[in-house]
Amino acid sequence: MKKCDVLIVGAGFAGMTLAERLSNELGKHCLVIEKRKHLGGNAYDYKDSAGILVHAYGPHLFHTNSDRIVEYLSRFTTWITAAYRAKSYTDGKFWSFPINLHTYEQMVGRPSTSEEMEAYLKGRRVHVAHPSNSEEMVISQVGWDLYEKFYKNYVLKQWKRPANQLDVAVCSRIPIRTTYNDLLYNDTHQCMPLQGYTAMFQRMVNPKIEVLLGVDYREVQVEAQHTVFTGAIDGYFGHVHGVLPYRSLRFEHESFEEEYHQPAAVVAYPNSEKYTRSFEAKYVTGQKCKNTTVVRDYPEDHGDPFYPIPAPDAAKAYEKYKEMAEGLPSVSFVGRLGTYRYQNMDQTVAQALAEFERLRKKL
Repeated sequence: MKKCDVLIVGAGFAGMTLAERLSNELGKHCLVIEKRKHLGGNAYDYKDSAGILVHAYGPHLFHTNSDRIVEYLSRFTTWITAAYRAKSYTDGKFWSFPINLHTYEQMVGRPSTSEEMEAYLKGRRVHVAHPSNSEEMVISQVGWDLYEKFYKNYVLKQWKRPANQLDVAVCSRIPIRTTYNDLLYNDTHQCMPLQGYTAMFQRMVNPKIEVLLGVDYREVQVEAQHTVFTGAIDGYFGHVHGVLPYRSLRFEHESFEEEYHQPAAVVAYPNSEKYTRSFEAKYVTGQKCKNTTVVRDYPEDHGDPFYPIPAPDAAKAYEKYKEMAEGLPSVSFVGRLGTYRYQNMDQTVAQALAEFERLRKKL
């Protein structure tokens, strides 16, 4: 029997943020149980056999507009500025992506202007007053041709659903520009932990936090005042209302004896290959060496849940579990899986900090 003030299931951003706050601010003894053999959840990084700092579970590119989130995480890491750039490989070549003036110039085969690109898009946009799904959102901005070139098949491969069945937020995460700005995001802060995510999480641990790695929480008897659960909410309730839809991922790592292997940190493969994207971490970690490693993402139906499906039917199915969760005042459900939300790292930290403020008044 383990005794603690707060049991925390999962050692990713949500779980570790709450463990750190509850222990440091309220003096609570927190027991963190993580089924994987490492801290950091999906943000876990490590040096592989080639000596390259890699993201084990695909690209984790930290970006946010929140000074507050950066200030909080800066207690545990220093940062390096990162310029996140991507390409999309289709029609036999690498295209500048997200769509921008470079992309348009590749299409027309000559230098151009923002005004000319805007005129091109204006002639192809489909009028949709209030886009209700990702397909409508994209075609309302760039028309059918660019949608089919860069979005249609990528979304289908990633989610195993067409874009017209997915929330607007899926594709609106990626900006569309008529300037030469080819950065992947618009956020004020685009940076990486200097020594990696794992080192950052390790610094969040203090003497009042006990961590059990490689352990299923269901195999440990725990007596606690409160539980923080960051795993899949339907699993917590034994799937009594059925299994919620998720997408999983399989990762393939390959090392190369060259300084860089691909033309950008992230390369998307919408219309070829079985994988959706490949990630070369050296572009954003600042590591200098003569070799490199690429990590490829293969979407799968089964395996660890990575992405809640951002679609109306999935949200409706989740409501039954949300209602059950609200009936358990001694359990907090947080994180992407715990609240069945397709959210970024900074949003997960913000959610955990908000939950801490709620618990501060209760515990």
